Amino acid sequence: MTKIVVAVKYVPDATADRTFEADNTVDRENVDGLLSELDEYAVEQALQVVEAGDGEVTVLTVGPADASDAVRKALQMGADAGVHVEDDAIAGSDAFATSLVLAKAIEKLDYDLVFFGMGSTDAGMGVVPTLVAERLGLPAITFASEISVDGETVKIRRDGDAATQEIEATGKLVVSVTDQTGEARYPSFKGIMAAKKKPVEEWTLADLGVDAAEVGLDNAWTKVESTTPRPPRTAGEIVTDEGDGGTKLVEFLASKKFV
Repeated sequence: MTKIVVAVKYVPDATADRTFEADNTVDRENVDGLLSELDEYAVEQALQVVEAGDGEVTVLTVGPADASDAVRKALQMGADAGVHVEDDAIAGSDAFATSLVLAKAIEKLDYDLVFFGMGSTDAGMGVVPTLVAERLGLPAITFASEISVDGETVKIRRDGDAATQEIEATGKLVVSVTDQTGEARYPSFKGIMAAKKKPVEEWTLADLGVDAAEVGLDNAWTKVESTTPRPPRTAGEIVTDEGDGGTKLVEFLASKKFV
């Protein structure tokens, strides 16, 4: 039986008007949130692995109370169980602190593989999978465009700009997958109803043995110093073609250094 933990993140809806708090952290209270689309691919690949053989998928998230929505969506897709780490002290944590909390939570779980998306749609750093792997003392094979699992052997294909790599590893691993692995499934009505009966554990920092002084904005290694709202879009310039439209177009492109 292959036991897979999938780490997922609850993020602000990318289509919403996102803003920042006074401390320059993302406002997560006054905007709709959802399961990060990039993490849906990780959930999908984990489900495909266990469906091809035998296993179970546990979804893990770290975040505020509303982050349970991300867990619920993954359960509706077909995951077997969920874990939600919620603690006020975590607010404002950077990638390093987040990786600590995730690693401590994963250590409490029974697992063979740990899946991540390639990044999150709100931060996009893409470093958490390798940070977690380092903390767990496990190898990481990242940015998989294709993945297959045969017993304890995991094979991935990583597509780069100039070359394609095929990587194979065995034993406990951390794996991150890209959005090229295939479309994630939509929850079925049956899946939505079944998710209501699936177990979800709620943990705090105390449950993980993590000191509040190790996480949070005040202890972050990285911080956003300032933010500037995107300027409103201005009306475009209308050029009337009076026989010299082509010339005017070239002049415009040249003025913008496009040509």
